[in-house]
Amino acid sequence: MTDRNQSAASPALELSRLSVAYTVRGRDLPVLSDVSLRIERGEAYGLVGESGSGKSTVALALQRVLPPNGRISGGHARVAGQDVMELGAAALRNMRANDVAMVFQDPGKALNPSLTVGRQMAEVYEILGASGTDAKDRGEAMLGRVRISDPTRVMASFPHQLSGGMQQRVVIAMALAKDPALLILDEPTTGLDATIEAEVLDLVDTLRQEFGAAVLFISHNLAAVASLCNRVGVLYAGKLVEEGPARALFADPRHPYTAGLLRCLPRAGFKGGPALDNIPGFPPVPGSITEGCVFAPRCGLAEDRCRTEAPPLYDVGNGRGSRCHFHDRVDDLPRMSEAPPVNLPERGPNVEPVLRLEHLSKTYKLPGNRNVQALRDVSLTLDPGETLGLVGESGSGKSTLANLVLGLAEHDAGGAISLDGTKLPASVHQRPRAAVKAIQIIFQNPDSALNRAHSVKYLIGRAVSRLAGLAGKARDERVVKLLEAVRLTPRQLPAKPRQLSGGMKQRVAVARAFAADPRVIVCDEPTSALDVSVQSAVLNLLTELQGERHVSYILISHDLGVVRHLSDRIAVMYLGRLMEIGPARSVLEGPHHPYTEALLSAAPTVTGERGTRIRLEGQIPSPVDPPTGCVFNTRCPRKFGPICETEEPAFTADDEGHAIRCHLPRGKLGRSPAPELAAASQGGAA
Repeated sequence: MTDRNQSAASPALELSRLSVAYTVRGRDLPVLSDVSLRIERGEAYGLVGESGSGKSTVALALQRVLPPNGRISGGHARVAGQDVMELGAAALRNMRANDVAMVFQDPGKALNPSLTVGRQMAEVYEILGASGTDAKDRGEAMLGRVRISDPTRVMASFPHQLSGGMQQRVVIAMALAKDPALLILDEPTTGLDATIEAEVLDLVDTLRQEFGAAVLFISHNLAAVASLCNRVGVLYAGKLVEEGPARALFADPRHPYTAGLLRCLPRAGFKGGPALDNIPGFPPVPGSITEGCVFAPRCGLAEDRCRTEAPPLYDVGNGRGSRCHFHDRVDDLPRMSEAPPVNLPERGPNVEPVLRLEHLSKTYKLPGNRNVQALRDVSLTLDPGETLGLVGESGSGKSTLANLVLGLAEHDAGGAISLDGTKLPASVHQRPRAAVKAIQIIFQNPDSALNRAHSVKYLIGRAVSRLAGLAGKARDERVVKLLEAVRLTPRQLPAKPRQLSGGMKQRVAVARAFAADPRVIVCDEPTSALDVSVQSAVLNLLTELQGERHVSYILISHDLGVVRHLSDRIAVMYLGRLMEIGPARSVLEGPHHPYTEALLSAAPTVTGERGTRIRLEGQIPSPVDPPTGCVFNTRCPRKFGPICETEEPAFTADDEGHAIRCHLPRGKLGRSPAPELAAASQGGAA
């Protein structure tokens, strides 16, 4: 058993020149090279970088759970004072059981769907030596400590009966049950809404202080890292290229790679502003750069010295280090990619909408003669070349609305969907071929959307054949043009999805969506799974294609920065109801609905600062038994009287078409955007 008293004075984690290599086809490929970092007890440390930079390898190496072809090739990893390379099998098991806990990205996969939460919580304590009854009691008590309001009910529930945020709280409770010295969070908030993400980050920060555990936070979400972490390390191609206090590092980066990542963030204004910068090229193949700076091939400051002399980790003052020969010139870094010419479509006041939704509702029937109204009386329009951002927590009805537009679900009687003035049948199977071609979708995860068994040529060509009706040479020419439109080349035609980077795969998905020259594309979280560098390239691509083809987008996203950057108008949904809709600037700058105000206050910023956080108590009510009056009244921090519980507020619009569903007069509604939104509204980057 680990001697906690003896190791209490040691850092929670200390990596000393740690190197890791993977053996591929008889060759050792270095994935980590001389990584040194230190995390003290009670400290939160963020590790950021693009996919393939080595972030997850660090987490696996310090627990000695690398894949069979991976090995620690040099240096040391010490957890709570113990060198993991020197531990025998029994001591290693004890270290994993007591000193290190890990929370993964997807809590749904981390929890066993066939066991109740109570059984899984109790199992953790049983492994630590508790009896059955004591283990159950301690498990329930731990759920209370992670701010679950009804632990008894949750203990009796199966994972699928809990929301994503609640599942993540359960996983955190299981991780903290053993009072670890080090808690590793590997992308724990990627799939969560802004409000749930803020709750999880606040919870981790509170528990870090309460338990005294150190936190290693691995993420490509720079804003989330800035809001939680004391210090940050930036990994690139297996090397730690910059390190320092989080706020200072993000406010004044001293390495071109860090500066490049920050420039990729959509945080400098509304649609129609400058295109996002993005880092050219791709991270190098492990072991391919044997001399000089690993970032030199993609760096706008690189000189001959950078290609021959590997930079040391320079001390740049105030506890910061940078592995760049020209760390004092990072402010002079030129734009790293050319700004694409974008001609946004002009829309006059009397343009006929390409899509019109009228009084759309969707009711699902459940066993026991119960009904769930997932969507209720939603009416809106979409103009040619316009982007409508759709925001709201999980369960608000965003995906249901998208499915109705696509015809994948049928709306209730009394509703109508019109495309270019012509009403469409509710089911996609009854719609004419032209209507099916006109409305397409880009999914969140290209790995799930693209069949890994087929080549890029087949994936796009099949869409061209089925939707555009082309074959033979005409089809092949169309496929090449689509590839060129998404900035890929014919070299990618024979490749299969597994041979492409995440950004390339999403570009293939975009090309497939454009195969039939659609009028409307539903973008369902199109960049949430991507690194910020790839995200900026995809967002620029969507903007370029919209300008070229005048296609309209319905953008579903929980990233308010992405929504602000792409959207002309924004619609806010809650429990199947449209709570607010209007021009993007009006919605984000206010006045806004109390629910919109809470969403904005929850959004993390890369500065690590935000305005007063508005906390929404409880969970979204069940759509089986929705609240009377205003559907938001059970969680609304600005509820002011019985009228909120008994009468549904009118949906009233101002002269700009900014409509809000609230009993409060506009003069009393919020105008409190998050700091970066405020800076953006003044035309500057935060």
